[in-house]
This record gives sequence, C-alpha cells and structure tokens, in this order.
Amino acid sequence: MLRLSKLTDYAVVVLIRLSEGGGECARLGGEPVQTSPGIALATGVPEPTVAKVLKALTSANLVASQRGARGGYRLVQALEQITIADVITAIDGPIALTACVDGAPGACDVQNMCAVKGRWDLVNDAIRQALTSITLAEMRVASVPMAFRLPAPDHLAPPDRLAQGGVPLAASAAE
Repeated sequence: MLRLSKLTDYAVVVLIRLSEGGGECARLGGEPVQTSPGIALATGVPEPTVAKVLKALTSANLVASQRGARGGYRLVQALEQITIADVITAIDGPIALTACVDGAPGACDVQNMCAVKGRWDLVNDAIRQALTSITLAEMRVASVPMAFRLPAPDHLAPPDRLAQGGVPLAASAAE
C-alpha cells in the first residue's frame, strides 16, 4: 500500500493554516507570522510535532522563520505555488517507490538479478507527475464541503476542470 507519512499529512495542515493568518499576528517583512504553539492550538496537531514539521519546511524553503519575541513562521510562497510533491520531498525526502528508484546503492538484495530493474521508473515518474500537478490551494478548496464552495476563479481552476462560465465541473454537477 502506498501511504504518506503522518508528518507529511501534518505538514499540509500546517501550511494551509499558515496561509490563513489568524488573529493578531506579528509581522515578518510585512507578512503575518504565526507561532508553533498557535498553529498547534488552531489545528489540534501536538506542538512538538508542529515544531518538527516547521523545522523541515523551513529547511526546504517553504516556510520562513523569525526569532525573538515577535517571531514566528510564514509561507515563502503562495499555496498556489506549493505542490504536494514539494511537501512530500520536504518531509520524507525524494519520491521513490522502491530502493532502486531512489538510487541508493546496495539497498536491494537482488539488484544484480532483478528482471524489472529500472522498470519502476515509469510508475515512479507517473506518481511524481500526479503529485506535482496538485497544489495546496486545490487541497484547501477540496477540504470545504461541496455545499459551501464558491465557484473557483478561472485563474485557479485548470482549464480541463472548467465547464462553461468558469464553474468547476465538480461544483456544477452538484448543483
């Protein structure tokens, strides 16, 4: 079974929370910042886990941090520019289904006799392409129940997902 780690799932939650701002926030370069305890309180994710996720996201340059009394974290890019693949790579490392795909030498006991050596690249590339095509902005919209969704602006919805008039096909089918 292919499954994302809990930390990657939490990272998506944290990034979406950072995009929402929230209450009285300090400012970092004119942008609102949020603290790790504040994010934990708002999301229900334990604070040590939020801190661990924020450290990894900062290392991957998806989040910027500011130390001090008015310190906190903020997004470096808009959610429309952050893909699920970016988050997975930041938390779990390169996307690879098998040890031979990630190129780790000696990671496979039957590497010299393998009949499908190198063939997993096709599957891995397809999964990587799919994960790169989904942004956190789309994930945020998908978390809102259909009854409460507004039509997405044309610039946010991919052309193949639009019906006439710029209404997403999923939303128009539900009405």
